[in-house]
Amino acid sequence: MSEEMEKQNILVVDDTPENIDVLKGILKDDYGIRAATNGQLALKIIEHHRPDLVLLDVMMPEMDGYEVCRRLKSNPKTADIPVIFVTAKTETEDEQTGFDVGAIDYITKPVNPALVRARVRNHLELADQHRACRRRVRERTCELEESQRTAIYMLGEAGHYNDTDTGVHIWRMAAYAAALARAAQWPVEQAALLELAAPMHDTGKIGIPDNILKAPRKLTPEEWTIMQTHTEIGHRILSKSNTELFQLAATVALSHHERWDGSGYPHGLAGEEIPEAARIVAIADVFDALTMRRPYKEPWPVEKALETLQQDAGSHFDPRLVERFLGIMDEILEIKADWDRKEQAQR
Repeated sequence: MSEEMEKQNILVVDDTPENIDVLKGILKDDYGIRAATNGQLALKIIEHHRPDLVLLDVMMPEMDGYEVCRRLKSNPKTADIPVIFVTAKTETEDEQTGFDVGAIDYITKPVNPALVRARVRNHLELADQHRACRRRVRERTCELEESQRTAIYMLGEAGHYNDTDTGVHIWRMAAYAAALARAAQWPVEQAALLELAAPMHDTGKIGIPDNILKAPRKLTPEEWTIMQTHTEIGHRILSKSNTELFQLAATVALSHHERWDGSGYPHGLAGEEIPEAARIVAIADVFDALTMRRPYKEPWPVEKALETLQQDAGSHFDPRLVERFLGIMDEILEIKADWDRKEQAQR
């Protein structure tokens, strides 16, 4: 293998060619360098030529560096690429924004060559160590993760014990929720956490009497009031744990029946008052409920279910999230087909 092929690769993104030339001059002897003069071009380059590290300007037209970083960190294929902002924006709030969207460091313009070389070298070494550590952690925690998924499955099943939903439903719905979270530019790790939290959204149904949960008729107003308490029961159960996963699950359990227009329950929250995780799960849950077979109904065609989501955008659902859901329909249909095959295999 040649020396050139052994070099680690860095992508420099800046809308000013002179700034790119400066960084190239500093790094070209030690690294392979690619360059992009705007965010869209940078994302295309990364898609086809994955770099080991990105040096990213903040202030660029059309798509700024913060947005580029958000997109990288919400994509499982690029989430672990280290991003260093190279910018003249040095206010504390600017730096905090950069770290919030997933950057690992800031380098201030005009750049110091020795500092650039040191920061790049250190972060590449750290990235290598993190990848090796993650591999070891994955190898050593497979059994623990399986135990956690089993516990989550049991809680999800408990919430549907007296219902006719299946375990396939709760995991399929959770996969839809994770896909939508990524489309809404959640970091990959948070989207994965939501995929584990979502199946527990109806845990509180274990506290609803059978004569209400299984009533083969429309509930009376008094019964409906009791039925609505499953959100608060689930929240009380799941919030007993202080872990990030179960706190997220508790939030989803409490708020997944809130509606964008404020007509939902239990607290009548409206718009962005509703936690985004609950807004995501609401869309995923309804889409799956409409398109799955139940003893009392045939599955709706996907097109009809999507029409319902569109009609209810702005009343029941967050319209921005409905638009994102529609925009990833190819991925959603792949998820549906995969879980439909698994469900068929279980019969």
